[in-house]
Amino acid sequence: MAIVPMPSPLPVKNGIGPTRLRVPTSGPWATIAEYVVERFDHLDALDLYRRFAAGDFVDADASPVGPGAVLGSHEFVWYHRELPAEEPLPFHEEIVHVSDDLVVIDKPHFLPTTPTGRFLRESALVRLRVRLDNPDLTPVHRLDRATAGLVMFSARPSTRGAYQTLFERREVAKAYEAVSTRPSGWDPRTPEISGRPVPLVHRDHLERLRGHQRVAVRPDRPPNTETLVDVLGAGRSAAGRPVLHTILRPRTGRLHQLRVHLSALGIPILGDRRYPELLPEVPDDHSLPLQLLARELEFTDPLSGVPRRFVTRRTLSEVPVSGDAGSSGG
Repeated sequence: MAIVPMPSPLPVKNGIGPTRLRVPTSGPWATIAEYVVERFDHLDALDLYRRFAAGDFVDADASPVGPGAVLGSHEFVWYHRELPAEEPLPFHEEIVHVSDDLVVIDKPHFLPTTPTGRFLRESALVRLRVRLDNPDLTPVHRLDRATAGLVMFSARPSTRGAYQTLFERREVAKAYEAVSTRPSGWDPRTPEISGRPVPLVHRDHLERLRGHQRVAVRPDRPPNTETLVDVLGAGRSAAGRPVLHTILRPRTGRLHQLRVHLSALGIPILGDRRYPELLPEVPDDHSLPLQLLARELEFTDPLSGVPRRFVTRRTLSEVPVSGDAGSSGG
């Protein structure tokens, strides 16, 4: 049975949707405001009480939840986050397709698809909602902040399900490019990765763990991910690094799937700070973004029946500029 999302009583504001907070029905707090103040103890308590008094917190009917509302009187409250100062990211998305139903962009490295962490206004979703004056824009799928390339957005709720179903049924053909350090002993005449001739298919069972920054590989369980890996070329990048350039065609779409698969094959993606090892968080290194690019999206439009194919205009900075060729890659 499909789960129908709970409609928000508040509109999108400055491109950012409201936040919904579930409130406990019992506990040591006399009022909802008291619970919220304790829940967000990193925020100024007097300012939160001011916002309750001003009607900034509302219930499912958009009625203000005042500072005296007792605990248990509402299961949920909605509010707009007060936006902190946010440094603009110096990278910009490119719109490659826009219609009444669908928007496709070419996303740069370092730009999140949706608001996350310290990035609110500086996300592809919020930028697009403001740029296109469309608060209904919603991503149909996502790319990691570190990954560049093509992302699809639904432009209106009435047709959103049709595009979401394409991904659920695996009816979107996706292709990615990646650049890794060239394996030692690489022979372009008999190209192999981890002792396996290419092209090859890699499968794993991946599990997302709550509170963890990386996904776990479960070799004792049946595979739930699959990626076709082929080689586009090998040689040296413009920076002089010995590199291997691969094309990846995932059949499934699990979190970090491509990053984990290439790491498991012994060719972790250049610039990856999560796989194979989780490295300390540091400021973004703009000189070496994660060398992963969502290159192609191909599908039959569920509304018009027209075949669609979108190809990124972006390139990876560490692709080989001299050296040998591997297999054809397709």
